[in-house]
Amino acid sequence: MEYKLKSISQAGIGEANAKAEFYRLLNEPEETESICKDVLAIDPENQDALRILGLAISDQFDGSPKDRYAEAEDMFRRLSNAYDRAYYAGLAHERRAKAQLRAGRPPHTLLVLFEEAMRCFEEAARISPAGNDDAILRWNRCVRILQSRPESDWVQQVETFHIAE
Repeated sequence: MEYKLKSISQAGIGEANAKAEFYRLLNEPEETESICKDVLAIDPENQDALRILGLAISDQFDGSPKDRYAEAEDMFRRLSNAYDRAYYAGLAHERRAKAQLRAGRPPHTLLVLFEEAMRCFEEAARISPAGNDDAILRWNRCVRILQSRPESDWVQQVETFHIAE
């Protein structure tokens, strides 16, 4: 039996994006993805759908190799606004690092991800709209995560061996 996807109407895009956001808030990322893909099928550069889809994908990060980081990053890279591109790239890095930390990866292997997230948040903060401190809030969260563990956790322990002469 073969089933074919049906297209939503151009007029229904706004409502579909609102539903996608709603399902994301209900922690239903697969529902969110499906709706966003329906929107992107008829409007491939729809900014709301790209943003929401990237977030829904990153909501599913669990720190495993099957995380679809590249796919989330691609959605955020397609955002037309420079602030959004920087902010959401930072968010993807931060979420990836936090998922891998929860999964038990050694902190020193994740420092580069947190630093990249913070670089993106710093860039976003420089160009943020007046009154929008979201990038600063995310920067501060990264700093608090880094401060929540001893500094030695974030530095790779290198053992040295001495050769007897």
